[in-house]
Amino acid sequence: MAVSKKVFIKTYGCQMNVYDSQRMEDVLKPLGYETTDGPDDADMVILNTCHIREKASEKVFSELGRLRNIKKERPDGDMIIAVAGCVAQAEGEEIVKRAPYVDMVFGPQTYHNLPEMVAKAHRAGNVASRGILNTDFPEEDKFDHLPAPTKPEGYTAFLSIQEGCDKFCTYCVVPYTRGSEFSRPVAQVLKEARHLVDQGILELTLLGQNVNAYHGDDGNGSEWGLGRLIRELAEIDGLKRIRYTTSYPAEVDQGLIDAHRDVEKLMPYLHLPIQSGSNRVLAAMNRNHTRDEYLRVIDDLKTARPDLALSSDFIVGFPGENERDFEDSLDIIRQVGFIQAYSFVYSARPGTPAAVMDLQVDKIVANERLQTLQKLLNDIQSDFNQSCIDKEFPILLERLGRNEGQLVGRSPYMQPVHVDAPVDLIGQICDLKIISARPNSLGAELIIK
Repeated sequence: MAVSKKVFIKTYGCQMNVYDSQRMEDVLKPLGYETTDGPDDADMVILNTCHIREKASEKVFSELGRLRNIKKERPDGDMIIAVAGCVAQAEGEEIVKRAPYVDMVFGPQTYHNLPEMVAKAHRAGNVASRGILNTDFPEEDKFDHLPAPTKPEGYTAFLSIQEGCDKFCTYCVVPYTRGSEFSRPVAQVLKEARHLVDQGILELTLLGQNVNAYHGDDGNGSEWGLGRLIRELAEIDGLKRIRYTTSYPAEVDQGLIDAHRDVEKLMPYLHLPIQSGSNRVLAAMNRNHTRDEYLRVIDDLKTARPDLALSSDFIVGFPGENERDFEDSLDIIRQVGFIQAYSFVYSARPGTPAAVMDLQVDKIVANERLQTLQKLLNDIQSDFNQSCIDKEFPILLERLGRNEGQLVGRSPYMQPVHVDAPVDLIGQICDLKIISARPNSLGAELIIK
């Protein structure tokens, strides 16, 4: 039996990274590693990094400095420090150079090789650094080499079905850190989904950098799109809810629209990033769709599913954005009525075309625009939450709340919902009546039938 050791994985960024961290835990369990809540008692610490936000790498190096001090305080100094994810992929050699005490650096496509990397680290013995760098894009499918997932805590789980991106938006590093688009075979996805449901999972969120670009091999010489896959997943006994993220507007096809119309288990909530409401800025971003094309997609989706609500992403202050462009973004927010959105000031990512574009927007101006945009988004979100009062929703109750006797779940529209209810209702979908609304959550009462 493997000797029990402890691993702490700190996850930055997107839901895909959350999924990857969970799968790293699965890979390490046969080696005797159990998870722990912090680095102080860990035998191995993995920083699973994200490269999307500004100064991402500097935040990683700052964290590595703290870990170096913890490692120095160990009597034997034998703690493995690893950097994984997109910063590792993009800046692996720089990490090895600037932080030579880091033992392992590996990208998001190579963590299935963790057993081999750990063995190599142990063979190197207690040295200042093992210097293992693994940032290649391997030919083999990493999912073929991963063990069956262990049950996540709770009743919801992520399921990665697609990775990588071929879109090359001018601001984005994902094609360079995650590689080209890859869709997992249908049988592999269905097997993992059934395994998770057998372990008690009630809700699955399908993940991909461009999840609706999914084109999985069905094993019979054909490919399934996301809509077809969702229909098949909906047939799994015990699976109650299906979500997916993140979608690319130009990849919304009729099959997916029809799935929103026909599949009751598919939640009426869609995250569909647009980034800007200006056609001029969209073209500079290389988004491959116009404002009108985006709005037509939403019209088609809402015709198919009238109760559908949307969230989005916005980048403010993209190079060359003027006041008219910014007003176009505000206008599309009002027109669509996004009930939630992620919004950020543009920050240059080294190696991307936008980083060297002319007409970089002054940061003070960009931050003022962001505040205006976020106020509008917050007002719309608050209005939507208020509109939910007196409505009845089926809510999956997932966990205990902060207050005694309180449970928390999420509405079909992803709002946190708090209700006073017996603890034995955790893990059940209950009909609740919304009785109060806050900017970011709802209050409810049980409907007694």
